[in-house]
Amino acid sequence: MNDSSQRRANHREGEIVEVLRRAGGASRIAAIASTLDVSEETVRRNIRRLSDDGVVEKLHGGARLLDADIESGFWQRMDENPGPKRRIAACVAEMIGDGASLFLDVGSTTAFIAEALRGHRRLLVVTNSVVVAHKLATRNDNRVFMAGGELRAHDGGAFGADALAFVNQFRVEYAILSAAAINAQNGFMLYDLEEAEFSRTIMSRAAHRIIAADASKFGRSAPISVGNPGDVDVLVTDTAPPAPLTQAAREWSVEVVLAGTTA
Repeated sequence: MNDSSQRRANHREGEIVEVLRRAGGASRIAAIASTLDVSEETVRRNIRRLSDDGVVEKLHGGARLLDADIESGFWQRMDENPGPKRRIAACVAEMIGDGASLFLDVGSTTAFIAEALRGHRRLLVVTNSVVVAHKLATRNDNRVFMAGGELRAHDGGAFGADALAFVNQFRVEYAILSAAAINAQNGFMLYDLEEAEFSRTIMSRAAHRIIAADASKFGRSAPISVGNPGDVDVLVTDTAPPAPLTQAAREWSVEVVLAGTTA
């Protein structure tokens, strides 16, 4: 499959996951096809790929999401693995100096990073997360730029064409992103198509790209690729990745930094 075909497949798989999420986790093939205005065979083909990746279970005439995390809301995710996320956040904050410019996305780990940055001064922060903006605005001479558009109810994130156009006005030192799944075969992945589009955009506008993710993401799969894993400079995590992922990171030239350890 060439790059353009892979992007189309990722896009369609992400749409199907979103339809299943909105339907409460399961739906009929015919209903998915009707919602997306595509053929039932197109849906079945993409469902097969999602099933092979362990994202959905094929049912007779339908499909259901397998991973409960797909449906967990932002505040629920904030309560998951808070210790590792705080250690990762402290590690990332140590990489950022006063006066730095950075993008921060809408992930729960990113919210912990924003909290860890509250002692920094004169930051220039560009974000689509109302949580991040709230934590870092109006303090220590920071300048915080919030992407516009409708805020999503479940995570307070702004997405869409307006948000992408807004962040494209900036060039910053760091893009700090989250990931829902990381494996040696496909790299860094997300469940949400809009989040992936936002991640790719801010990666293209930053000099250094950091993904912050705890070890629960290792070996998991999700339907949407963040992009070429070699575009990531650093993965900050709390536990050494399994051997296949460690080897893949070397091949991608991604530095793995373990929070709470000294290199």
